[in-house]
Amino acid sequence: MTLLGILKYPDPFLKTKAKKVESIDDGIRALIRDMTETMYQARGIGLAATQVGVDKRVVVLDVPDDEERRERGKNLMALINPEILESSGSIKYEEGCLSVQGINADVERASNVKIRALDREGNAIEFEAEGLFAIALQHEIDHIDGILFIDRLSPLKRDMIKRKIKKALEAEERAL
Repeated sequence: MTLLGILKYPDPFLKTKAKKVESIDDGIRALIRDMTETMYQARGIGLAATQVGVDKRVVVLDVPDDEERRERGKNLMALINPEILESSGSIKYEEGCLSVQGINADVERASNVKIRALDREGNAIEFEAEGLFAIALQHEIDHIDGILFIDRLSPLKRDMIKRKIKKALEAEERAL
């Protein structure tokens, strides 16, 4: 397994709309293994292929049942070509992102979603999710569509966050 580098905002690749996976081969399965290890190393609950510079519609997630008791691998899933079939309800949740480090913000999303995807073996699956699981699915599917959680914020809040990130990057450059 290889740890992959996670792209950081404002890397332009994060705006890439990923391409559909046409065949699930050993390369895709290796990508899933590497993404999973990278997600765990970064202490995330989800990771999209575009976040590691790969132009494929692949996401991995391991969303805990209870935020207090995280059992690594218990809810691990890899989704290939995931799509949201239905969504309902509304929930506001403070999201963060491995590609937008140090920034959290309340994002409004659907509280329930129905998803269709392929699993790592190429089997078609459909399932419903709610709460944090639904939020994480929408967040990762947004990534493979070239959308960051900060894009879902009001223009004022988004601009404030972008300025904060720009300032932090400039301070890093000066320190080098």
